[in-house]
Amino acid sequence: MFRSVEPSVRPLPRDRSQIQPLGNLAGGFFVRKGRKGRKESDGCEGRADYPRAFARLIYRPRSLLSFASFASFADKGLSSASLGRKGGARGIGVGHRVIVLLAAMSLAMSALGASAAPYEGIGRTATEAEIKAWDIDVRPDFVGLPPGSGSVADGEMLWIEKCTSCHGDFGDANHVFPPLIGNTTAEDIETGRAAALKDPGRTRTTIMKVSTVSTLWDFINRAMPWDKPKSLTTDEVYAVLAYLLNLADVVPADYVLSNENIGWVQSRMPNRNGMTLDHGLWKIDGKPDTNNKACMKNCRKDVEISSSLPDFAKAAHGELQKQTREYGSIRGTRTTPEEPAGEPAAVTSKVPHDLLANNACLGCHGLEGKIIGPGFAQVADKYKGRSDAIEYFKGRIKSGGTGNWGDVLMPPMPQLSDPDLETIARWLSEGAPQ
Repeated sequence: MFRSVEPSVRPLPRDRSQIQPLGNLAGGFFVRKGRKGRKESDGCEGRADYPRAFARLIYRPRSLLSFASFASFADKGLSSASLGRKGGARGIGVGHRVIVLLAAMSLAMSALGASAAPYEGIGRTATEAEIKAWDIDVRPDFVGLPPGSGSVADGEMLWIEKCTSCHGDFGDANHVFPPLIGNTTAEDIETGRAAALKDPGRTRTTIMKVSTVSTLWDFINRAMPWDKPKSLTTDEVYAVLAYLLNLADVVPADYVLSNENIGWVQSRMPNRNGMTLDHGLWKIDGKPDTNNKACMKNCRKDVEISSSLPDFAKAAHGELQKQTREYGSIRGTRTTPEEPAGEPAAVTSKVPHDLLANNACLGCHGLEGKIIGPGFAQVADKYKGRSDAIEYFKGRIKSGGTGNWGDVLMPPMPQLSDPDLETIARWLSEGAPQ
């Protein structure tokens, strides 16, 4: 606490057993019980110890009682000071000092109150529209599910247009991704447990493993189609899901799925009872389902990683290490060759990488070799003799198609502008240089 250095202010007595705090300003005002119950000041002659009271108030700026107590005792101090040894002149000096202290404290309290608002001047409150655009998840109890509907018939047409190239006509293809539909039975729909999950020789499909229909709706809505996520309308999501459920015999062919009847669909999911609560993730105080412990001594220095992305697919989505946060323990895997130290910087690439990455082209086509479709170098080599190569490439990229490189459908790219189409087509016509 502060202590006055004025000669007229005496320090507190050594024997403080008689001293008691007054009000909330225990650090600033002390009185001593005198004879016959009278109270005598121990700060100075007729005055409170103002510097200590000021410090106390600064520590508790929101205490209105402290402020009121200080003002009250300051007023008494002014009256008493005028009767002190030094006379009225001394009293006037004290009065000025008190007024200055009160003014300073008032300003300090105003400043502290004004700065109490958190993060003032930083950012702004999100609008309802912004929150709605971000908060799109659908819970298993269907909280967050938007109103809408879609029929199996409409879903089939959408499926052929947007989903067949990766999942096949009936959702059971595995040439690109694992199959979605298959290996569930009518008995599974009755019991809610997919019996084939116990057979290690059976292919695991999505409909076998997923237990909540809300998971399917949510994933299709936020992540599909693979090359244009979030492009489906709400009704189209219902329709595509209705078609999938029909392929799994969960709903009939004339069914119209909606937010009003999706609860009945949940009661027919083939693995709806396949979830378990016997793991540590379900409850905060649950028992973990692993027994590993952090190694504290005699730890292995070298850890062998047993699985990794194949070389041809590592750079499909660019340099992953640069897409990871720069803080934390996870740094990401380097997916492009590291430039040797001290070597001059490589020549600027001629690949229109941003265009290819932003439109998901690198997910299906490698720069050199095949991933799902042919590599860009292979495409350029096949058509290098065409005089109309630029126009041909522009047409094929924009409209998509199948047959020239196998049965996998290349989806159309109508979102590409004419200048972007020109850039990609010209690059291919020049031999897809690196």
